[in-house]
Amino acid sequence: MTDGENININLRIPFPTKREAEVAFNVLRVDSEPKRSFIGKTLELSNNILVVRIFGEHAKHVRVGLTSFFDSLILCCETLDQFGPPVSEQYTHY
Repeated sequence: MTDGENININLRIPFPTKREAEVAFNVLRVDSEPKRSFIGKTLELSNNILVVRIFGEHAKHVRVGLTSFFDSLILCCETLDQFGPPVSEQYTHY
């Protein structure tokens, strides 16, 4: 790999409903990568698909960031399973 070339990981994660994808998106987007992690992460929502891009210059850093993201994603999905699908179409508690 040449200097300055990024390693890119692109994921498309389907959810049963658009609302569950929105919940996961809102939960996972608040965890931005710290500057010292040397990676970047973008999240987008496309209907019921969560689109994730993790990128960085070094495979080790990308692997650690990807593992951390999957840990958060698994916890989010287990929580959705435990409590069931959201009952409202949007979060209005603010």
